[in-house]
Amino acid sequence: MLLAINANNTNTVFAIYDGTTLRGAWRCATDPKRTADEYVVWLTQLMAFDKLGRGDIDAAILSSVVPATVFNLKTLCRRYFHCDPLIVGDPGCELGIEVLLDRPEEAGADRLVNAVAGKDRYKTPLIVVDLGTATTFDVLDKDGNYVGGVIAPGINLSLQALEMAAAKLPHVAIQRTEKIIGKSTVPAMQSGLFWGYVGLIEGLAARIRSEFGAPMSVVATGGLAPLFAGSTPIVEHIDPDLTLWGLYLIHKRNAAS
Repeated sequence: MLLAINANNTNTVFAIYDGTTLRGAWRCATDPKRTADEYVVWLTQLMAFDKLGRGDIDAAILSSVVPATVFNLKTLCRRYFHCDPLIVGDPGCELGIEVLLDRPEEAGADRLVNAVAGKDRYKTPLIVVDLGTATTFDVLDKDGNYVGGVIAPGINLSLQALEMAAAKLPHVAIQRTEKIIGKSTVPAMQSGLFWGYVGLIEGLAARIRSEFGAPMSVVATGGLAPLFAGSTPIVEHIDPDLTLWGLYLIHKRNAAS
């Protein structure tokens, strides 16, 4: 079985694939100080709930946008799962797509993994909207190659900035409101956050399509993607596990080479 690890700025997701079947996925807060010993205690207990053990794992792949986490996650794989993880972004890791950027080395590993999965699951050209710590828009051409994108602050970052800069505004939960016009402070803030980000998604996707000059599908992924399901017709698919599937595909490609 394959242990797939995706370390992002806010959360790190651990997933296990048995062939193409996702057997389990668990997340914890990303913390570069967390050791391999701490990871394995936490992860082993969660695996046990799904009747999985460390001995079931025979391969691993790691994608990280937080370089300080890589050493401890590699140590976890080597010491406790007895395998050397494939690292997305390393020179020997083949993606199966071209990265058509001015500086390809600057592309975040998570964005490349999303591109690989997007090419496999959806019609191209394609826009992948990843709703996480940042809200990113990744653009794939008709051949599924990664041609660039957009990076905007994530919805939680916007909420934190609003709370820090405006002393009288309270902390609110991010949720969809029935009406746009809020009749008090909390629903007004919730409307601005939720529908403001719907407007961001709609506006940027429309501008990307216009600049690209061809019809494009739109898929949303990331931890907050389910929150926006059904909120705008411009997002045709919600796929929370897109990044994990990309990790599976990249490992499969490299294992066969």
